[in-house]
Amino acid sequence: MSMTDPIADLLTRIRNANMRQKPTLSMPSSKMKLSIARVLKDEGFIEDYSEEEATPAKQLHITLRYYRGTPVIRRLIRVSKPGLRQYQKANEMKPVVDGQGIAIVSTSQGILTDRQCREQKVGGEVLCKVW
Repeated sequence: MSMTDPIADLLTRIRNANMRQKPTLSMPSSKMKLSIARVLKDEGFIEDYSEEEATPAKQLHITLRYYRGTPVIRRLIRVSKPGLRQYQKANEMKPVVDGQGIAIVSTSQGILTDRQCREQKVGGEVLCKVW
């Protein structure tokens, strides 16, 4: 069975694991999910991620980050959906929650944060917002 929105599935799995205060979570891997995990790690929202060869498909393992028992990720919102894509130009991107959060954007340069998009003056599809 094919999944219609794998990015929403990734975000939901992270939200659910955060609510249950699980240290790690696993899911089927893809290039897009790996790129999103890389951005989350670079921005300090997760501890680490790894990809493991498994049967029948590769698995993505994410280690969540907690601070004094509370999740570092307070909110995850899917912005662009399969039924309604959301695109923004670089000059239209505003900081998320006054700079405390990030928007993850799919651009021609790869998966970037809103801050990197403004610096590189490149727009794209806003996948999600995290804070």
